[in-house]
Amino acid sequence: MKNLLLKNKAILPETSYFILRFCTGMMMCYYHGWSKITADVSRWEKLGSSLTQWIGSEVLNIPLGLMASFAESIGALFIAIGFLSRPAAFLLGFTMLVASSKKIGEVGIDGSELPLLFLMLSIVVLLKGSGKYSVDQYLFKK
Repeated sequence: MKNLLLKNKAILPETSYFILRFCTGMMMCYYHGWSKITADVSRWEKLGSSLTQWIGSEVLNIPLGLMASFAESIGALFIAIGFLSRPAAFLLGFTMLVASSKKIGEVGIDGSELPLLFLMLSIVVLLKGSGKYSVDQYLFKK
């Protein structure tokens, strides 16, 4: 047991990365994304207004809200199964960057840990890719 805890070598790195990627995607989709993608246009408009208030173009409210909903639902499922993980992680990371900025502006850093956590996890997936246990590995074997 001592060797297991104090060993400097990674134990099952691909399996642990799969667990991280799968749980990140499923939790994002289930707890945050699915209700947004199945909502009506008024919800998308409200979501999009978080970003368009900085840009100054209210015409983009609905498309940007739809993009955020897509990133948090379908994109999160793509991350979970390892299909096009890097583009999905980029979209989710951008969405979490906007959500983090908005949350920090509203309540400060203390109430912003969840979007910041999903932002960091998105960056990890963006840098590492789909990994060994993924649909991408199955479809695009080198």
